[in-house]
Amino acid sequence: MSSSTLSAPIAPGTDCTAAFRAAYENRYTWEPGFGGYQGTCVWEQGERRVEGRFRVGADLKASVEGIEDEAVHKAVASQLWEVAIHRVRRPFEQTHAANTFTAGDTDAVGTEVIVGGKGQGDRYRIKDDVVTMVHRHIHGSVVTIFTTEVLDTGAGYLSHTYSSQYSDPASGSLRGGRSSFTDTFIPLPGGGPWVLAERVVVSEPDGAVAEEGSIEGRQIFRFEELSPLS
Repeated sequence: MSSSTLSAPIAPGTDCTAAFRAAYENRYTWEPGFGGYQGTCVWEQGERRVEGRFRVGADLKASVEGIEDEAVHKAVASQLWEVAIHRVRRPFEQTHAANTFTAGDTDAVGTEVIVGGKGQGDRYRIKDDVVTMVHRHIHGSVVTIFTTEVLDTGAGYLSHTYSSQYSDPASGSLRGGRSSFTDTFIPLPGGGPWVLAERVVVSEPDGAVAEEGSIEGRQIFRFEELSPLS
């Protein structure tokens, strides 16, 4: 990944559209013409293990079969959907044409990007052409995501370790506990697109820090025997 964009701190109050655009365009996305893929899916929590099959079509819709537990079925499908929508390639202008981007302070996480215009109230942080923090208003809540490690695919980066926390947009009070994620991606056979092979999610109840080694709130999603759709 290039680090030229942030070789020096961006002065607070200045336009940082170019730096934010560089980070936005450095995210790994699927090439146009993505044809979909399939495989087996495994969900684990503690001693429980559930297996099924899945398919993500060219239309990015995920279908899961062989999992009767409704909550587990929904959880597995949700991970596949969430990954797929973040792989869609949209031009910067299409997503952010109605926004402005102004630099705030720079700390260890990165340079703050303050959004104006249509997305006013949203904030980001960027560092070395990576979006290291997202603070966005979504469906009546605010979600704050910190990315701590990334995978460089050679064609853009994928988040490897990150956390998310929801809060009330008016009061700032937390909604639910913090969730931590560790994602492992691999390319499909034949040099195909990078897809999710494993996701470990640790959800902390009501914002409390989970005890070390505790399996409560820890879910593992594995996607195996992966192959592109013919």
